[in-house]
Amino acid sequence: MSMGKLGFGFKLGHWTDPTGLTGCTVIIPPRDNVASCEVRGSSPGSREIEQLRTDLRLTEVHGVLLTGGSAFGLAAADGVMSWLAERDIGYRTPVAIVPIVPTAVIFDLGRSASATRPGPEQGRAACDAATEDDVVTGRAGAGAGAMVGKWAGIEYASPGGIGIGRAEQEGEAVSAIAVVNAIGDVLDADGSVVAGTTAPDPTWRGRPPEPALNTVLVCAVTKASLDKRDVHWLSARAADGVTSTVRPAHTRYDGDIAFFVGAPDDSGRTANVDVLGYLATLAVQRAVRAAVRFDP
Repeated sequence: MSMGKLGFGFKLGHWTDPTGLTGCTVIIPPRDNVASCEVRGSSPGSREIEQLRTDLRLTEVHGVLLTGGSAFGLAAADGVMSWLAERDIGYRTPVAIVPIVPTAVIFDLGRSASATRPGPEQGRAACDAATEDDVVTGRAGAGAGAMVGKWAGIEYASPGGIGIGRAEQEGEAVSAIAVVNAIGDVLDADGSVVAGTTAPDPTWRGRPPEPALNTVLVCAVTKASLDKRDVHWLSARAADGVTSTVRPAHTRYDGDIAFFVGAPDDSGRTANVDVLGYLATLAVQRAVRAAVRFDP
């Protein structure tokens, strides 16, 4: 069984339906974090990501949710919000605690005969399971129904999943979690295919037979004193990790989104953002490959 954790005080939790082949994964960051994202897919399914733009006021998020169920799965964020609010985690307003939970989905509908989709109860269950310790990766959480290599026909696809990667250098470190449900194949560092289409004579025709069923979701994290502009740039470097490991990536039929969240660092040191950018790409590359190299 493959396992992993993000570190830096971030918690991870899954809810998984192994029969319905769907699930959701919540990331609960330390308080006073700074978050942003990069959207490279042309067909994203999301909630609350507009506030992550650098020209808008919000900096802190209280959870990040990656979920199956396509747009239906966005409802799982309601459960995450209520779970956080009950614990006084969120923005304080005169009338209520309001948690901000950016959410992104993959399309895993039809993976089984079950009509199960993540909803509020399932979002709460993922929060209940959240831990700083190792969690299961592979066919778990939001990766339970993921597939890759669909470009030559979904009947030739290979199992995708959820993976965790980490990279360290020069006193900096980045961890990443990736949900890999790509139309493309996943490539190793030498360009060979780790997981992808099994078609005997695959041919790319420019438009896949099932065009709307694909997405890679990423959340990369670190512990460093960063501003929102830094974090947005780092989210783009995290997205580069998808670009360099999935072929083809970011097509008109993918909903790829990369989040980056920086936990506060009160040590007084100045982070090397350029090194963090390199590590963000590397950590995501490792997470994407780990998502399809899980132990059964």
